[in-house]
Amino acid sequence: MTHPQSGTAPREPGPDRPAVPAQRRGVRSEAAERLRTAATTEPGRLRIYGAVLALLVLVFGAVTALEIAARASSADDVVTRSQPLSADAADLYRSLADADTMAASGFLAGAQEPPEVLARYDADIQEASRLLVDAAAASTESSTATHEEITTLSRLLPVYTGLIERARANNRQGLPLGGAYLRYANQKMSDELLPAAERLYAAETGRLATDSADARRLPFLSLGAGAVALAALVWMQRRTYRRTHRVFNHGLLAATAAATVVLLWLAVGHTVARTELRGAMVHGQQSLDVLNKARINSLKARANENLTLVARGAVLTPDGTRDQYETDYGTGMEALRAQLGSARGLADDARGRGPVQEAIDGVSTWQERHRKARATDDRGDYDSALRQVIGPEDSTGESFEQVDDALERAVAQEQDEFDTAAEGGRGALGGLPAGAAVLAVLGAAAVIAGVNRRLSEYR
Repeated sequence: MTHPQSGTAPREPGPDRPAVPAQRRGVRSEAAERLRTAATTEPGRLRIYGAVLALLVLVFGAVTALEIAARASSADDVVTRSQPLSADAADLYRSLADADTMAASGFLAGAQEPPEVLARYDADIQEASRLLVDAAAASTESSTATHEEITTLSRLLPVYTGLIERARANNRQGLPLGGAYLRYANQKMSDELLPAAERLYAAETGRLATDSADARRLPFLSLGAGAVALAALVWMQRRTYRRTHRVFNHGLLAATAAATVVLLWLAVGHTVARTELRGAMVHGQQSLDVLNKARINSLKARANENLTLVARGAVLTPDGTRDQYETDYGTGMEALRAQLGSARGLADDARGRGPVQEAIDGVSTWQERHRKARATDDRGDYDSALRQVIGPEDSTGESFEQVDDALERAVAQEQDEFDTAAEGGRGALGGLPAGAAVLAVLGAAAVIAGVNRRLSEYR
């Protein structure tokens, strides 16, 4: 069909040229025109400024609530999950090492093991089993390495206890094969079980460090949003004063006060939390890590000392010149002394340094008694050497117990310090997310009320 004047057909809108209804263009144009008109009048500008200010205050509150909620969640994980799991992994490590030590001590005592030694061995194995079950329940799909170590420990622990039972059975019958089973069990513990426990402890301690770092990250978005919102509120009040010569607009003043409270709460609360959590890691967890390793080395040294008498020179170093267990004892004691020196340096006060110093003194006595016992054994007086190692008085066993008891008290002291500082850090963030959200809503409402007060002057 042609146009009556031009004789050409009207151009139909094709698929690549969609028709825009004139009515829709008119609505948009009219809305834009109204917005431009409103921006040229004072009432219109007040409405726009009020909406922007209320939005800035709400954004500040929302960002603060979300960001600090994440920090508070990480701080809560430090207190309730990662640190307890790290402590449990350390206890698992210690229980396994102590069980190995008690097994060797009981073997040295003869066919009839002392009841207290047997009871302590059984308690260590039961504690290790319980901690493995708890660790398995707490592990997640993401912690693949942790799950592998738990699986390894769960598989090897029955193997170890079976070897110990065979060693005991042969020892009760006076058969020398018992010593071979005991050495094989110790090798299984030293080469497989304890390294797996150490890797588990390292993984859990790494998770603790990550949670603590997450909780201590600075809330840059919240601080930035707060600074912008507060600056905009101050600017709006200055503008109002210059136009009206009125000192205060109560709504804007209330909104400024609310934003200031949130910003100060955010800055002070997170600073306190950051300081407390850092203190928990530096003064608590670092000391705990050193003390736990020292305690493990003391247990290993004691087991090697006992096995020196069990093997009686049957196991030599690869070069064949020295007794393997005596060499391992010396290496363990050197590491123990170094770690105790570090622990004494990390201790904050006399309550922390006292038990560590007792352990250091106990190690010196232990080493002196060990030298005497080795000299006695080298002279061929095995029975006297045995009494000097496992006897009830003036023996290396007595010194070991003193060291172990001092280290246990030192660990308990540092654990208390960590718990106190970590709880303080978590508490400093408590209530801030909800408080920021509530104050932001009140601040936005105050902005609207203040702007409406100004708008009422134009009616």
